[in-house]
Amino acid sequence: MRRGTAVAWGLTGGLVMGMAVAALGQPAPNTLTAEERAVGWRLLFDGTTTAGWRGFRQTGMPGGWAVVDGALTRVGKGGDIVTEEEFSDFELSFEWQVAPGGNSGVFFGVSEDAKAVWHTAPEYQILDNAGHKDGATPATSTGANYALHAPARNVARPAGQWNQSRIVVRGPHVEHWLSGEKIVEYELGSADWTALVAASKFKEHSAYGTVRPGRIALQDHGDRVAFRSIKIRAR
Repeated sequence: MRRGTAVAWGLTGGLVMGMAVAALGQPAPNTLTAEERAVGWRLLFDGTTTAGWRGFRQTGMPGGWAVVDGALTRVGKGGDIVTEEEFSDFELSFEWQVAPGGNSGVFFGVSEDAKAVWHTAPEYQILDNAGHKDGATPATSTGANYALHAPARNVARPAGQWNQSRIVVRGPHVEHWLSGEKIVEYELGSADWTALVAASKFKEHSAYGTVRPGRIALQDHGDRVAFRSIKIRAR
């Protein structure tokens, strides 16, 4: 199913699976365990409303994003969305599901002084590796620090299935996790970082990777993508 038919892609199966997971004693989507609360985790998405989010450089939520079956979902053209809050050091956990052939991303360190999210913010790439051409290049495949650092290996689940990801930011140190595995790590401002940025399209943007605190963003790349269980622990 390609972009022309992606509108038929749904999340009902994910909702049923979430109910089954809860029945097995694991937390239901968009909830926190007592242990998570005790160590400082909180939800950035309540599973019902878009509270806490708005369009990039907008005052409200664009119509292309909606809550569908308990997931914050890109359902039509709307542009990238950002958190109302800004964050510095944090651990971000989230689940995502992309349509066949789909492409999206999660960004951190977003400044709305820039004209686009990617002008300042590194991206955790989200992709259907098997159905999108970017999946053939490791540095633009799922879990990559987009166009800069490739994942150690491909542990992404196929399109239409829920993936679990985590981004850890501690000072200049950044980690990308997928399916319980650390697949990328890098140091903002390091010699390696500087050389890679200088050889990329990001070299035109002097603030790239330097904004603290900054917003977290979910990307509208023209494809249907859904996010749930978005939770954060600030450090």
